[in-house]
Amino acid sequence: MAEYTKKKRFSGEKLTEEDLVSRIKDELTESLGYGGDELSRQREVAMEYYYGLPFGNEVEGRSQYVDSTVSDTVEWIKPSLMRVFASGDEMVKFNPQTPADYEMAEQATDYVNYVFTRLNPGWEILYSWFSDALLQKNGIVKVWWDETEEWNREEYIGLSDIELEALVVKEEVEVLEHTSYDDGPVPYHDVVITRRNKKGQVRVENVPPDEFLIARESKTIQDSRFVCHRVRKTLSDLREMGYDVDPEDLTTGNDDYPISQGEMRSRYEFDDSWNFGMDGAIGMGDGTVREYWLHESFLRVDYDGDGIAELRKVCTVGSTVLANEEIDRIPFVSVTPIKIPHKFFGLSVADLVEDLQLMKSTLMRNLMDNMYNQNFGRYAVLEGQANLDDLLTQRPGGVVRVKSPNAVMPLATPALEPYSFQMLEYLDSVRESRAGVTRYSGGLNDNALQSHTTASAVNQVMTAAQSRVELIARNFAETGVKELMRVIYELLQKNHDYETVVLLRDTWVEVRPDAWKDKADCTVSVGLGTGNKDQQMMHLSQMIQFASQSMAGGLKIVNERNLYNMGAALVKTMGFMNVSDFLTEPPPEEGPSAQEQQQQMEMQIKQQELEIKAADVEVKKQKVQLEAQKAAVQAQLDVAELEMEQQQQRAVAIGKV
Repeated sequence: MAEYTKKKRFSGEKLTEEDLVSRIKDELTESLGYGGDELSRQREVAMEYYYGLPFGNEVEGRSQYVDSTVSDTVEWIKPSLMRVFASGDEMVKFNPQTPADYEMAEQATDYVNYVFTRLNPGWEILYSWFSDALLQKNGIVKVWWDETEEWNREEYIGLSDIELEALVVKEEVEVLEHTSYDDGPVPYHDVVITRRNKKGQVRVENVPPDEFLIARESKTIQDSRFVCHRVRKTLSDLREMGYDVDPEDLTTGNDDYPISQGEMRSRYEFDDSWNFGMDGAIGMGDGTVREYWLHESFLRVDYDGDGIAELRKVCTVGSTVLANEEIDRIPFVSVTPIKIPHKFFGLSVADLVEDLQLMKSTLMRNLMDNMYNQNFGRYAVLEGQANLDDLLTQRPGGVVRVKSPNAVMPLATPALEPYSFQMLEYLDSVRESRAGVTRYSGGLNDNALQSHTTASAVNQVMTAAQSRVELIARNFAETGVKELMRVIYELLQKNHDYETVVLLRDTWVEVRPDAWKDKADCTVSVGLGTGNKDQQMMHLSQMIQFASQSMAGGLKIVNERNLYNMGAALVKTMGFMNVSDFLTEPPPEEGPSAQEQQQQMEMQIKQQELEIKAADVEVKKQKVQLEAQKAAVQAQLDVAELEMEQQQQRAVAIGKV
């Protein structure tokens, strides 16, 4: 089949759906996370370590203690990450690149954050996203534009002919019941209709790691040759998704079920909730809730035979193709705490400390067995000289009957406590260096209150630990959260082609995302603070004090807007979400309005015209004066000429002016 497909591709012929299904099946079997491979096994083990389940090497009658290093480390990192990303009302900010982009960037910042945190369960998404990454290498979210249709029933009474016509003429209205009657000279109508409301929305949901498959050589999701979302759907779910399916044409997909069973089962092993309904037995009598494996595949293939591979979305159940369309991007975003260059999957925090959990569990088991042996030790008994029943029945004040004085002698059990505790202390220090979770970040330690432990020493340890967690947060911000917000921005810009009114910053704002500029005009920045909250509040307080003194002294290096921004940052650092409850945002600096500017320009033009007219009058005046001077000079010359003619008794020409 592969050779046949290759010949078709280079011959310029289109692929058939059979060829496409064959290509998808080949990609599935070669993808990472399929078939219980090493990646799936590592994620399964990580979940078992997180739950503190037995290792499988337990010995009956001996200690079966399991340490909780993995869960402790993961759970202590989560609060810091959630505080970084979810403690304020602006998780991301779109920055304008030109003065003309300022208003658009502010609206995009507010509305994109609104879509993620209000229209989607933003907190739950972040929590699950980061939990998957910390525990199972990569956290995956799916983001797409979801078109939904709602049919609302409406009832109207006493409509006139014109009102009825205006109501039912709309395409989205369907009449269910209609009654007309005469109440005087004009007929009236009672009508029951259903109105279709078609609205779209950006949807974001978490994808379990075992449901996400990707080509082995992939470095990023968008550059990958093949990505698949494998999920169980009922027949009713498939129909609600818009697929017109007949159960007789679908395969059950049960052959695919054991492939991810181990990794999927690990999520339910803690409370043993796996077997209930997970084998598809529920709903077998009602075909609408029978489950099928839906493979939503995103692959690059030359389906149209033009010689260039395009990105296509193909949805299949077994060998049945439900959808096949060309798309512009793969709708998944990933985060990983420890990124490995040139690889898609990174390292989880669990990968760093799993071996420590095994070693600490082994040490604690030996230590507890040693304590048991010290309290209830072993004995050397002379055969036939002691009552073994008395010896085996251990109780306070119990009597052991012997026939000779030295018939029972205890066997010495060396104490392991000091060496075991030193080893446990060493393993804790190894965990601190690997994961950045210290005894100070895990809670107040008694040694931190001793006189010889200075505040600067504790602060140095805390800063070193925070740097590791901050690096994880920066990885999440740059590789995942930033990309997610850009995708939300892009989906809104391309699909949100209607105006909506939402409450942003305590003000009702009309939002029209399709009027925003292209995403290249804005950048996204995720703020990560330096130091702990006390340090940040101290720094902000000093900045506010300096700014206030500068304004009072007439030094024009800050304005009211700068001072408000400092106060807002201080309020957020204190842990309060709504800045508007404490500070009032100053109005923007208003320059002259467009009408005032036009009036000023008209006045300037009129002033220039008056100045030009005055200049013309002055020129004319000077010209008249010059003509008068010339006439006076000419008159003087004429008089002088006449006088000379009279004296000389001849014609004299003095000249013309």
